[in-house]
Amino acid sequence: MHSVAILVLDGVVPFDMAAPMQVFDWTRLPDGRSPYRVRLCAERPEVAADGGFTLRVDRGLETLADADTVIVPGRTDETPLSPAVVAALRQAAEAGTRIASVCVGAFVLAEAGLLDGLRATTHWVAAGRLAHAFPLVDVEPDVLYVDNGRILTSAGAAAALDMCLHMIRRDLGSAVAADAARMSVMPLEREGGQAQFIVHDHPPVPRGSALEPLLEWIEDNLAHEVTLGALAARAGMSERTFSRRFREQTGTTPLQWLLRARVRRAQYLLENSDHTIERIARQAGFGSPTAFRERFRKVVGTTPYAYRSSFHGRRAATAGVS
Repeated sequence: MHSVAILVLDGVVPFDMAAPMQVFDWTRLPDGRSPYRVRLCAERPEVAADGGFTLRVDRGLETLADADTVIVPGRTDETPLSPAVVAALRQAAEAGTRIASVCVGAFVLAEAGLLDGLRATTHWVAAGRLAHAFPLVDVEPDVLYVDNGRILTSAGAAAALDMCLHMIRRDLGSAVAADAARMSVMPLEREGGQAQFIVHDHPPVPRGSALEPLLEWIEDNLAHEVTLGALAARAGMSERTFSRRFREQTGTTPLQWLLRARVRRAQYLLENSDHTIERIARQAGFGSPTAFRERFRKVVGTTPYAYRSSFHGRRAATAGVS
């Protein structure tokens, strides 16, 4: 039987902990036997969880030494790890134990030095912070999970299910993993590839910037052809001067800003309308459906169809509209 230890730290996010517990607990071999034994462990018997309640954990850090797989959920407590936790994680890694993180649990692995020189991911909201805090880590913000062999990281809690199913498939084959996916009511592989659905916000513009009226004009004219020359002329500058000042104030180029604005318009229409792909391509200013699909996939990481399938009606549902 494969032993899975879930390391519970102060500030643990309950759902980040529950997702891997569920998928491993529900996995069954063809003869009905359970191939995994899941155990919670912590440095102390009582752990303060996110949400204001306390968890009681029966097993200590010594459980990591006996585990085949260690899962580190995300946590909201940003205090430094204790030397005991760092030592236990490092010893497990040195022993060849498979170690995986959920969401911002990647920060725990990074703090323990387990991600140095490796590719890693975390929730896209925290990806920039992870890259800044741990420059030796090659952060990939636009994937669901990263498998380095013995060290794995995943994005949000839902992406942790994808990562766990991937590990089950590695351990026991596709048939067992597919059955575990059905029990978790999710596909074994998501349509649209292994990409996080990232909201691509525009870089901030300083308040009172001379660019504000121009950026508002861009938003109002996305359906029309907008060239660098037209933007520069509207700003009363040469293309070279305009491009330099635009980058200084926004951190990106005018055409990159325009592309993100068009993608955001397309995301909104995919979520909130039943317009055809062809019509959305025109409304967002992509010209042709082919160009729309190619550029949307490059920025968002999935196809317009897959994005609509996942998020159509999201805002109405959030607002309680039937």
